[in-house]
Amino acid sequence: MAIAEPDFTIGIEEEYLLVDLDSFALAEGPPELFEACQVELQEQVSPEFMNCQIEIGTKVCATVAEAREDLRHLRACVARQAAKHNLAPIAASCHPFSDWRDQKNTDRDRYNTLKTDLAAVVRRMLICGMHVHVGINDPDRRTDLMNQLSYFLPHLLALSCSSPFWQGQDTGLACYRLSVFDNLPRTGLPPRMESFSEFERSVSTLVDLGVIEDSSKIWWDLRPSSKFPTLESRICDVQPRMEHALTLAALTQALSRMLWRLATHNQRWRIYDTFLLSENRWRAQRYGPERGLIDFGRGEIVDFPILVDEILELIAADAGHFNSLREVAVARDMAASGGSSGRQRAAYAEAHERTGDHDMALNAVVQHLINEFHEDL
Repeated sequence: MAIAEPDFTIGIEEEYLLVDLDSFALAEGPPELFEACQVELQEQVSPEFMNCQIEIGTKVCATVAEAREDLRHLRACVARQAAKHNLAPIAASCHPFSDWRDQKNTDRDRYNTLKTDLAAVVRRMLICGMHVHVGINDPDRRTDLMNQLSYFLPHLLALSCSSPFWQGQDTGLACYRLSVFDNLPRTGLPPRMESFSEFERSVSTLVDLGVIEDSSKIWWDLRPSSKFPTLESRICDVQPRMEHALTLAALTQALSRMLWRLATHNQRWRIYDTFLLSENRWRAQRYGPERGLIDFGRGEIVDFPILVDEILELIAADAGHFNSLREVAVARDMAASGGSSGRQRAAYAEAHERTGDHDMALNAVVQHLINEFHEDL
């Protein structure tokens, strides 16, 4: 009996930081900004935990080409409305120099509860991420693909790293965001689940104890969505460039279909222990695409550009199916350039060499991020 093919629709959620165009520091988004965005975008825009953040989400899209038009519209609206208040959005997972102690959380019940429940841990949550939803109607298929897709999460993270700076210092990491986020409970790589029922039983245990309200409080790098019949990838840093966000979404969509396609031939991707996958996750967090990841089948560390080529070969039929061969191929350029973390460090180095001033160089990084946000609009 043939295995029914999921829709593999995609949806992209992005969180942005709002910066003052004079000081380049983070700035609280005025209510008028959110209200104006909501008039135009309706339910596709919402506030985030911090007042200096704003979140958008695309509609359900069949292809990346469809997602591009929606994402461009969303980004353009936020940028246009922010400019009216002398603000600009940046799509980086950490602000280069602003201090979390100076920020206030959004005054909503959900966020006030988080602040109370998670105490000092959540007060440092001055970070932004990118989530990609892939439509998979069958719950057990969703769970099975979660187990297999986990192998590729470090590869997606390495391509996405956009948070090398934190509170005015170069952290030495390509992705500092996870260093903050992983302090929350129920984060990290997902555990192996044999079925969707097992996932539901595990969630119900915590819900029945009053520990969490629902599965939206499970913040794994990859999870069955609490709202939609989707598998939700949450591993990636948000992307300064819109086209790079679309590349990551295209890769996630094509990888999901590739793993489903294996099942149609009675095959599956080998599932490795979370302990081993966590080592690759750390390597991606530390180095981005500038160092290799472990190929556990070969038993060696492989240069990242080679791994990208191998992934593109694996998903060629699937990217072709979604007409996203051009988008996934951009992953080669992302890897070669060192990703956003590499570009931010280059912007800092150039400005510091020119001015000899640390603060001015950090301002230049913010200007670089503003420019990249606007370049595809």
